[in-house]
Amino acid sequence: MRRLPSLNALRFFDSAARQSSFTLAARELCVTHSAVSQQIRQLEEWLGCPLFERRAGGVRLTAAGLSLQRSAQEAFDLIERRCDELRLCAQPAELAVGAPASFLSNWLIPRLDDFEARHPDIRIRLQTAADPALLNTQRVDALILAGRDWPREWAATPLFAETIGPVCAPAAAARIRRPADVLDAPLLHTSSRAGAWEDWAARLGIPPPAAQSGREFDHLGHMLEAAAAGLGIAIAPAVLVEADLHRGRLSAPLGFIESGASFALCTLKESGRADAALERLRDWLLATPDAG
Repeated sequence: MRRLPSLNALRFFDSAARQSSFTLAARELCVTHSAVSQQIRQLEEWLGCPLFERRAGGVRLTAAGLSLQRSAQEAFDLIERRCDELRLCAQPAELAVGAPASFLSNWLIPRLDDFEARHPDIRIRLQTAADPALLNTQRVDALILAGRDWPREWAATPLFAETIGPVCAPAAAARIRRPADVLDAPLLHTSSRAGAWEDWAARLGIPPPAAQSGREFDHLGHMLEAAAAGLGIAIAPAVLVEADLHRGRLSAPLGFIESGASFALCTLKESGRADAALERLRDWLLATPDAG
């Protein structure tokens, strides 16, 4: 057992020694002047020596008081720093993760509760983002994107292969039995994947659709809404339409084929960021089943 005086008395002494005043110590500690005096008196009795010289104009530390003040201040400073460190460690790590809006809403957000249940000490802050500059300037800690080639300064972990295919309203799906049937129908495009139809046709070895044919939309979500409304046939990655397929809003009459791209978790090789939290996010993403 440690032979120590009351820690509360030491706390009162530390305040009074720093302030050179029982009155100011009482204000700092939110107690009465008499409470400070009583704690100091008990500490002096335990030590067997006076710590303050009481004068009409206030108090002054004795030689013993100066010696104890130095030790008490060092001890309290050390405890304060360590408690601050432990408090910070107990707070959840926060990761800013960017991805296209369609990926966030259709794939990541529906699965996010699983990650949070497994890793309650990590807070994910989602951001609609596909601009590489956001990662390069560390405004996000990671990007999830589909692609083939990545910047040299990035560490890209492939998560799953991207598969793409035509999707349309269920009523229109009955008229599509082969790839050529798709190209004879009104086609829907999105500016974020301007060459998607041409890539799909090339991988199947069929003629590409006529240039400028069909409607074009700024966002993939708008294109999929148009497809569900029967305005034409869209082409989209499987992971971004799985919920609509499951609900029966859309059909994929010809299934999906690999596009040659992969969805990847992209981070900076030299970021100095929360590496442990990023590793746990990466492990979870790798273990989470994809839509294919």
